[in-house]
Amino acid sequence: MNRVRAWLVTTLLLVGACAGFFLYKVKKVSADDFKHHDNNFKFQNGDRATDFHALGMIDRGRNTFRYATFGDEDFWGGTLQLHKAIEGQKLGGIGGGVSPATALAVGLKVDVDALPPSLLRQLKQGKVNLNDPAVTVALLKLNAVVGLTGFFDHSGNLKSLGTQCALCHSTVDNSFAPGIGHRLDGWANRDLNVGAIVNLSPDLSSVAKVLNVSESTVRTVLNSWGPGKFDAELFTDGRAFNGTKSGAVLIPPAFGLAGVNLHTWTGWGSVTYWNAFVANLEMHGKGVFFDPRLADATRFPVAAQNGFDNVRSDVDEITPKLADLHFYQLALSSPLPPPNSYDHAAARRGKEIFNGRAQCSSCHVPPLFTEPGWNMHTAQEIGVDDFQASRAPDDRYRTSPLKGLWTHEKGGFYHDGRFATLMDVVNHYDTFKSLHLSNQDKKDLVEYLKSL
Repeated sequence: MNRVRAWLVTTLLLVGACAGFFLYKVKKVSADDFKHHDNNFKFQNGDRATDFHALGMIDRGRNTFRYATFGDEDFWGGTLQLHKAIEGQKLGGIGGGVSPATALAVGLKVDVDALPPSLLRQLKQGKVNLNDPAVTVALLKLNAVVGLTGFFDHSGNLKSLGTQCALCHSTVDNSFAPGIGHRLDGWANRDLNVGAIVNLSPDLSSVAKVLNVSESTVRTVLNSWGPGKFDAELFTDGRAFNGTKSGAVLIPPAFGLAGVNLHTWTGWGSVTYWNAFVANLEMHGKGVFFDPRLADATRFPVAAQNGFDNVRSDVDEITPKLADLHFYQLALSSPLPPPNSYDHAAARRGKEIFNGRAQCSSCHVPPLFTEPGWNMHTAQEIGVDDFQASRAPDDRYRTSPLKGLWTHEKGGFYHDGRFATLMDVVNHYDTFKSLHLSNQDKKDLVEYLKSL
């Protein structure tokens, strides 16, 4: 018994000693390192706050990009009455209405993630009448039509229609069916026939008044645009045609713009500028926009006459959303091409040509593939006419970034799609710059462009 008691005492003493030593060490380390630990904690906490702030901006910006109308439903629905053309006479609108089949034919897209499972099953089974405008209205109720928002009254009747950024600068992956799939934000919708959609409006007199032309002339201009094109400058200078050719330009992608100075074909301004310009002057949202350059009645007669140089709405639904929208757009990375979409060996050879004899990288500087800094050039420098450049304040064309080029081959290349293929672009520069590239050089260069 005495031996057991002695063993217990000894064990307790040893445990106590060890515990005391441990507590001493902890106390000593904490005392010595407290100041450093506190500073490090604050540093990490600051990083965490920045991360949360950034994620919040992306989330809000995504929501703005996809769903914000900026109050433009007062124009598209209230003034143009476009929703009535979509409904059709049977639903209280006018005409035959716009069926899903027609909507898809003019390039509108459907977000599969907004469709309930029951509707997806019916679509797969062919039980949905895609020739019925009522189905289009139902899709608007589900907020499933990319870039369009339907506004409904208490009885469920469509009373107005608004547009979003996503209308032109998003598409879908066609994973469910052609024109129906998951959203691809930032991709140029080169199927979208904006002119044909706007032309559905029963009343374009307000547009005709702004342009100081007849309504029939407006409809002729809209019909001249075609799929994947839009003429934003029309509402600044009224120059609808370059000779007999439409003045509309290709809808550009809205991804891969981080680090890029200017963001339009002719360099009007950055992402923030263009968002404000489009939301106020093109989408007809309610906000504030200022650009004294548009007061020049000689260069921009339409803008000057209508006071587009200084727009001030009583309620600003645009400006509070611009920062988050900008941040989200800059977060949209350029999508990588499918591995089997180009010849890898040829692309490696083409890269050397791009950075060497073809002189492409002198302007399309990797990895931005545009110039860091003032990325603008005169028409003479790139061997084309200056019609579109002359419609912008500085009479120049922007060096367009090349990443994700494979996503917007439809409709051609350059601002107006004048070059049908990448080979046509290469041939243009080979001739214009007297590069003397061989046929194999050109093929390799095209494969490299497809790989970006």
